[in-house]
Amino acid sequence: MKRIFLTSLAFIGFYFSYAQHALMGKIVDGENGTPIANALITNVLNNQVSVSNSNGEFEVQSTGSYQITKEGYQEKEISISKNGLVVIQLQLNPSQLNEVIVNANHIPQKLKKTNTTIDIISTKDLARGNTWNVMDVLNRIPGVFMQSGALNTNKISIRGIGSRNLYGTSKIRAYFQDIPLTSGTGETSVEDFELASISRLEIIKGAGSSIYGAGLGGTIHLMPQNAYLNQTTIESDLSVGSFGLIKSVFNANHGTTKNSLRVLYSNTHSDGYRDNNEYDRQTITINSNHFFSRKNDLTMLASFVDLKGFIPSSINETDYLNNPQLAAFTWAQSKGFEDSKRGILGLSWNHQYTKNTKQITSVFTSFKEAYEPRPFDILSENTAAVGLRSRIIGSLKKINWTLGGEFFKDSYKSRNFENLYQNYPAGTGSVKGDKFSDLKEKRRYFNLFLEANYDASKKTTLSIGLNFNKTTYNLYDRFMANTKPDQSGSYGFKGMLSPKLGISHTFTENTMVYSNISHGFSPPTTAETLLPDGVINTNIKPETGWNFEIGTRAYLLKNNLQLSVALYKLDVRNLLVARRTGNDQFIGVNAGRTMHNGLEMVTRYQWLQRVTISLSQYASYALNDFKFKDFIDDGTDFSNNKLTGVPSNVFNTGIDFDSKIGIYATLNYQYTGRIPITDSNALFSDSYGITYLKRVRVWKVACLWARIFRRKIGSRQTSNQLCAS
Repeated sequence: MKRIFLTSLAFIGFYFSYAQHALMGKIVDGENGTPIANALITNVLNNQVSVSNSNGEFEVQSTGSYQITKEGYQEKEISISKNGLVVIQLQLNPSQLNEVIVNANHIPQKLKKTNTTIDIISTKDLARGNTWNVMDVLNRIPGVFMQSGALNTNKISIRGIGSRNLYGTSKIRAYFQDIPLTSGTGETSVEDFELASISRLEIIKGAGSSIYGAGLGGTIHLMPQNAYLNQTTIESDLSVGSFGLIKSVFNANHGTTKNSLRVLYSNTHSDGYRDNNEYDRQTITINSNHFFSRKNDLTMLASFVDLKGFIPSSINETDYLNNPQLAAFTWAQSKGFEDSKRGILGLSWNHQYTKNTKQITSVFTSFKEAYEPRPFDILSENTAAVGLRSRIIGSLKKINWTLGGEFFKDSYKSRNFENLYQNYPAGTGSVKGDKFSDLKEKRRYFNLFLEANYDASKKTTLSIGLNFNKTTYNLYDRFMANTKPDQSGSYGFKGMLSPKLGISHTFTENTMVYSNISHGFSPPTTAETLLPDGVINTNIKPETGWNFEIGTRAYLLKNNLQLSVALYKLDVRNLLVARRTGNDQFIGVNAGRTMHNGLEMVTRYQWLQRVTISLSQYASYALNDFKFKDFIDDGTDFSNNKLTGVPSNVFNTGIDFDSKIGIYATLNYQYTGRIPITDSNALFSDSYGITYLKRVRVWKVACLWARIFRRKIGSRQTSNQLCAS
């Protein structure tokens, strides 16, 4: 009995001794917060190694300095000096993106093992382009094409989807973290957000992204620049360019061991290249992280954009060839512009129920106020939205799964007024007259989604997904006029079920193939559901499509050469065509079917990778064979013609040079093939090539500031981290 008592006493003593010295930590992706498994935590003093589990958690037995390493991420040295949860954020290594954990389909997975074509635009990729327009960067992604008439006039298409939209981007989903940027009518705007506030973009191409709901073309996922723990930094940036361009950015971050806050402010002004082309934009982005315990953390994201941009609009070919700086005559006379304010606010809660089950829930709200004088009228708009997105992520033996839903509701008010600019002296600009339209729309949808990955073997993974969407519109005509029919009414689309089936197989450690079959859809906007007399057309149908895709990813020559190739076929039915009935007045018509066949290829080669210097090269190519399969519009047959608004092919290549002392240079060449301008294919734009050169010498003020005041901010590692960034 005495021996048992002493043994028990010794065990209890050992337990409490272990509990006092065992230090807990968690490793996450610094931008999307995904836990990172199998990261190595090495004690710098004695080389003892710990490994993070599937939830990113680890234990070490003593305080001290530790080296954190994980393929796909930059190495990081941290100091663990006290008990309590230590959260470590790792940043992407652009030269090892294949190892990066993506959760674009909600199930965390290495990029190289996904069975969908996903492209990542990293912070380094964003730095290749200019600092005020995302077009240059997006157009380097094969299959993605962005057209820009001005800084506030843009349109994005993915694999040809959205190319026929007259103004802006539609039929493509977009999220800022977990907050939808797509309105209730499927219209999306990503270009208003400050590029400096974005750390990376994840682009899912094709209908395989239907887990996000109504997005036939794909999904653009914007990840905000995160608020970093254990760092305090203040940075500023000033850019000056041609045509009166001046942009300033102020970026401040403060982080403790468990809480962090980042505030970013930007101010952009441009006189513009063309007449009536002045542009002003101010943005504020706030992001914070709060790690309450091993099981609970909270993220807050807020963004506000105040924008005023004048609109030069389109000109005829003669003016374009002789004086391209001209604005359209009526737009110049009316001084047409867009004045808008928009804001979003979201809270995301992450709760770990068990080792294998967690839930992520986000609530969000947004608003937009816009005032737009045009030659033919003046439009006043107000939009307010609320929503909820929640998903449970779990694993059971060889199955990783997610189950969740999203609810979105917005209220849209629009009023149209006469523009009396022609009744006033030249130079007066737009003058508001009588109101002639007053509409209110209530738009809502909900998605229910399920996706599961099954590891059939060590080399083969099967994936199955299902999304159910229900979308409804309510329209209220609040303008009482005897001469105008009442447009009030409601319309709900039948519930849409979109399945997905995928497979990926690894032939070797660095070579794999994938394939998927998936369904997607895009409902018409409220404007497209209205007939010329203002009555809702209950016979109009959503566009639907099946996507067939096969691709490969390979990492050769000791991972210095990265290659990815994708072949796809997207069959779109019930094609929606906008038919003009008047100035800024269109109706939607289901006019046929389009076939989107394409090839996409990306290569990257790391010529040199040293601590102090790096040299890399990349190339991308997209071959677009997009045609009207069956297309009859207003009695004219356009079948077998090329799809309007998409180039036949796009080629990009470039070289990047970087050094630790701050000298950075990038050279990029982009070739864009001919673009059909008319459905009859009677008119094409010419092919063209553009060369970009960017050279930067960065004075590392933040690095010097950190070294001088490192005692005030708490650690040597912080200053070293700044100087290595």
